[in-house]
Amino acid sequence: MQIRAEQLEAQLASVLARSSQSFAPAYLIHGDEPLLVLEAADAVRAAARKRGYDEREVLVAGRGFDWGELLNAGANLSLFGGRKILELRIPSGKPGAEGGGAIARYCAKPSPDSLLVVTMPRPEGPYWKAAWFTALAACGVVVEVRNVELAQLPDWLRSRLGRNGQSVDAEAMEFLVDRVEGNLLAAHQEIQKLALLAPRGVLDIETVRNAVATVARFDPFVASDALLAGDIKRYVRAIDGLRGEGESPVYVLAILGGDLQTLAQVQGLVARGRSVDDAIDVSRVWKRRQPAIRAAQRRFAPAAVRAAIVHAAGIDRASKGVGPDEPWDEFVRLGLELLNESKVSRAYS
Repeated sequence: MQIRAEQLEAQLASVLARSSQSFAPAYLIHGDEPLLVLEAADAVRAAARKRGYDEREVLVAGRGFDWGELLNAGANLSLFGGRKILELRIPSGKPGAEGGGAIARYCAKPSPDSLLVVTMPRPEGPYWKAAWFTALAACGVVVEVRNVELAQLPDWLRSRLGRNGQSVDAEAMEFLVDRVEGNLLAAHQEIQKLALLAPRGVLDIETVRNAVATVARFDPFVASDALLAGDIKRYVRAIDGLRGEGESPVYVLAILGGDLQTLAQVQGLVARGRSVDDAIDVSRVWKRRQPAIRAAQRRFAPAAVRAAIVHAAGIDRASKGVGPDEPWDEFVRLGLELLNESKVSRAYS
């Protein structure tokens, strides 16, 4: 069974409502937002405790992990003869051949007295079809935790504030979104802080500003998403944030440059008569990146994209100390020129 995180509460409630119904032998919770993955795992554990799973054993499958521990932990009886939550954390999201085999073997004959809870980042590429992944889906419940996108963030914050009997006006919401974008764990902490420091009811901008720290955190994908969306204000804020956090410009360029190259390839295929869907498929665009690339291929003129790729090559040289330019300033200039040149090109096309 495969469900989304929003459906997990109802699925667990359905199990608990029927005394004759047992938990599935395993839950696999995957996603790239640590806070939401943690909360989903907490929900499973809380429901399991209501059914007598009083013990908990945690296995972390890091480098050098002995996958025999998983099979041994499932085979070992509970110390006090009760039921046990067996939690397997896979930080890399890639168990490898040995780990995949161990997971598949466990799922083929799961322990009747253990509930396996696997947490990991969202799998990419062939892992969706791997034998261990399909084995978990066949014997248990796979829970997909989706990221909270920027457009969804205000509703997410309203929901969290509402749990504390609080809400914010429009100005305070805009301030809050700017301060916590890209860092849900810190956003959760700031909402808890507001619950302690501010009264119930509607909070104004001054109350929120006095209580909330600047906890926004950006990664290069946020910057690239903003660039592809033509949101120059957000793009510049992301670049400034990455610079302030000490991120390597080489890493940022690898993401931005890769997306620009992919965009140019898609536009080239479309110009030669391919459909957009076909061009995206041929270019092997990640599923998560497809909406951004799809919109950007219409938004930006191909000539402007090619110019941006040339500009990116100059940033690469600057980041390696070749030439007088400052990489971070050039990132901002690249975004401004891409947007402006596309507007000019579209106006005269």
